[in-house]
Amino acid sequence: MHTPLNAEITRLYRLDGDSDSQPLELVSATGLTRAMVLEFRRKPEQAVPRHWDNLCRMANYLQEQLELPAPAVSISGKNSYRLWLSLSHAVPVEQAETFLLQLCASYFPDVLADELDWLPQHGGQHTQTSVECPPRMQSNGQWSAFIHPGMGAAFEEEAGLDVEPPAAGQAAFLERLHSISASQWAHACALLQSQQTEVVPPTMTTNTAKPEALRPAAATQPRSDGLLLKDATLDDIIQHLHERNIEPTFRHLLPKR
Repeated sequence: MHTPLNAEITRLYRLDGDSDSQPLELVSATGLTRAMVLEFRRKPEQAVPRHWDNLCRMANYLQEQLELPAPAVSISGKNSYRLWLSLSHAVPVEQAETFLLQLCASYFPDVLADELDWLPQHGGQHTQTSVECPPRMQSNGQWSAFIHPGMGAAFEEEAGLDVEPPAAGQAAFLERLHSISASQWAHACALLQSQQTEVVPPTMTTNTAKPEALRPAAATQPRSDGLLLKDATLDDIIQHLHERNIEPTFRHLLPKR
């Protein structure tokens, strides 16, 4: 069914000729992809959750260091957050996997394997080339949803919604996002490769690092599209949502003024 939300998902993530059906297929029959998903899980035994801080670090690294446009942010309805990266052009899935592997293994070695995962994964022992796109009800009765990044910390304890979020509100979170252009992709891959040989980041230990230290500082000169996780007060976030006719609890849309 053609809706504003489906149109935005197609614009950002679907391969040419792919249908609106769920789950979202990330890899074509010819081995191409234009969407990458990074998942940050909460470990049940952690007294202080790290998954939101891990996402913050990654999102800011992608934008500040690799100079990529802001990705979408979603909650899974279970115990994780996701970052959604969109490519304007399809690339070989092996190239996307190499990028994600280098990104995670080389620059976030302190994030454990059971806390961080990515899609697509193709051709290895663990193959997964599709993903459910929000909003979807999960087996626990909670809903996955795209969210405003400034509200992410509010979902650290329970990364889901009690009710289905309005489709128009979900579309509103995606409509200002941009896909990674061919030149941006080539530049980011080159930066990642060069920085691998030049920089060995220090490994953070969970015993000494404070939650504040996990979250990178915003750039002093924000880009035109803004940092994904720029500092914002609750009033700023509520005002932003109201301007887009979205009620802050995500339960319904506000009447247009």
